[in-house]
Amino acid sequence: MKPPWFGKPTSLAQQNALLLGLIFVVFELLAAAAVAAFVMVPMARRATDDLANLMVLSAQTWSELPPATRPDFERELDRTYMLALRDGPRERGRDEWHGAYLYFLESALTEKTGRSQTLLSEVIDGEVWYWASLPSADTTLVVGFPLRRVGAQPFAAIVASSVIGLILALLTAAWLARRTVVPLARLEQAAAQVGRGEVMALLPTTGPKELVTLALRFNQMAQQVRELLASRTTLFAGVSHDLRTPLARMRLALALLAEKPTPKLIARLEGDIEEMDRLIGQVLNLARGVDTEPPVDIDLPTLLHELAAGAPPQRVQVRATPPQVKLQAPSTALRRVLGNLLDNALRYGGDQPIELVTELADGMVRIGVLDRGPGIPPEQMSTVFQPFHRVEPSRSPSTGGIGLGLAIVRQLADMHGWQVEIRARTNGGLGAWLTVPS
Repeated sequence: MKPPWFGKPTSLAQQNALLLGLIFVVFELLAAAAVAAFVMVPMARRATDDLANLMVLSAQTWSELPPATRPDFERELDRTYMLALRDGPRERGRDEWHGAYLYFLESALTEKTGRSQTLLSEVIDGEVWYWASLPSADTTLVVGFPLRRVGAQPFAAIVASSVIGLILALLTAAWLARRTVVPLARLEQAAAQVGRGEVMALLPTTGPKELVTLALRFNQMAQQVRELLASRTTLFAGVSHDLRTPLARMRLALALLAEKPTPKLIARLEGDIEEMDRLIGQVLNLARGVDTEPPVDIDLPTLLHELAAGAPPQRVQVRATPPQVKLQAPSTALRRVLGNLLDNALRYGGDQPIELVTELADGMVRIGVLDRGPGIPPEQMSTVFQPFHRVEPSRSPSTGGIGLGLAIVRQLADMHGWQVEIRARTNGGLGAWLTVPS
């Protein structure tokens, strides 16, 4: 039977914590092995070699001293070097497992005395002592020292530092994982909200560079989705509103036709049908704005002259500086954007001439559609790109368009990374500027 957790995916925080913990354990083991091999073992061998020399020398010196001075020598050894001397072999004590330092000491004593040495432990007054039987002249002398003389416990320090380091590593790993996972979890929740069509707050742009970039991209996408939903709502509302007027006129015309058909009523019906067809065509054009096409080489002055040729005679002048401007852009999209801007200028620019101009600046091409019409009130400058927004207050097609031309322009510009703006001109009129990378 499989355990309950088998097959269940672990969270990113758990995976990161386990991975960082494992990496730290391996690193700690390698570091401990390197420190032990290249630092602690050589130092321990040197220290035990010095202690073994001192113990052997003390045993030999004791046997060479006059008996009357030996007590003073023993007291000096105890006070200065923490060594104790006892005459004759010592049978008491026990051989037990002890630290590496004492094993190194046994090895050093064996090497210096020429016979196997084993340290025997004994508890005296609650303190552990270690004793070794060393040759001294014609006898054997027992030399001992308390465990506290050894002092440092390097291997215990390695174990303690490894445990503490592992705990810190796991805590750090959990903190780092949480620092990474919390923004991703927030992103997942925000994506679910966007998927359900809900309005969400923008993600905070703090933290590591990658998460900041991801949050910025997601916020941009969420803002575009929000604008798309708002545009869709406005689009449907505007279509339903603008269709009501011709439909009402058609109902009235049909009612009159039933009583007395006249060519005038039939012409009115045809006009209403054309108006509805034009409105639906504009809506379809706005919907087709999301279609993509590959960029091609475009001779900009040639394109501007073609647009000017489709306008009424003498209404549009082309002023391209320099006269030869090449750029790479989707041809249909660029033509639609400039065509809509030109149609707007022709519709609202009065009888004054309209200029199509080009400028080069900082690797960008700026294309201007300039007119000398009545202009737009400053308070409406920020709303002219909204679907169905009309500066002219009436809803009559004879006095203005449907209100989708500039919405299509903004949609196409945003989709291709272009910039479009409308500004008032000195001495009257408007300048619509499109900025495209050259």
